[in-house]
Amino acid sequence: MLEAEKIKSNWEEYRSRVNNLFPTRATQLNRLYDDLEDRMVMMPASSIAHFHNAFAGGYVDHVLRVMDCTNKLYEAWQEMGSDMSGYTQEEMMFAAMHHDLGKVGFPGDGNEVYQIETSDWHRKNMGRMYKHNENIPFTMVPDLSIWLLQEYDVKMSWTEYQAIKIHDGMYDDANKPYFVARSAQAKLKTNLPVLLHHGDHMAAQIEFERWRNNQSPKAVAPKSKETKSNAIKNLAENNPDIGKSISDIFSSFNQD
Repeated sequence: MLEAEKIKSNWEEYRSRVNNLFPTRATQLNRLYDDLEDRMVMMPASSIAHFHNAFAGGYVDHVLRVMDCTNKLYEAWQEMGSDMSGYTQEEMMFAAMHHDLGKVGFPGDGNEVYQIETSDWHRKNMGRMYKHNENIPFTMVPDLSIWLLQEYDVKMSWTEYQAIKIHDGMYDDANKPYFVARSAQAKLKTNLPVLLHHGDHMAAQIEFERWRNNQSPKAVAPKSKETKSNAIKNLAENNPDIGKSISDIFSSFNQD
């Protein structure tokens, strides 16, 4: 579980990286983040406690870690003599930042992917802290990630597109032709998709280990008749470290 101050500082770091790393695309990206800010700040990275970061603020925390892990792996691969040509640092960081963007859901109220699980049985017996919104179309996360970027007119290179699309590696059967090439010509032209997959896997493993060592977050399920905003408020009130709402998180640190 993250404290309110950490949720706030993570979001500020996330937004600062946009302007620093992607200056030519910052306008379009900031429009996307402005529209989805309330959702992105508080959303988890997964729905099941033992997966990774299934708590408020978990998504942004995960993405920042993936970016850092991928960068560290890049340095290690480079030091060990791997061919790091064929892509730029900007492309690598862009793919890392947006690999899971589809978990945000679709634009518009009520179109989020993750909703707080209200069933005590599912929480206690399955560790399902959040449930998936049944009112939005089913989509694979990478597909929605790419759709959201194009919906906000964010341009991307083929290298970025491919890395986002197949970052789950062999966990997705559809990616097998990219990773099990039958000829030299069919092999990936750069190691970025592999590097990003390893960075994502590394971050998720670290997050699982933190859950295992600290036990899963205990969020209180709201009553079924509560609205989404009241559900978040209830979650926060029963977990003081989260903060009562996103506005409280931001305003509580602007008193000076």
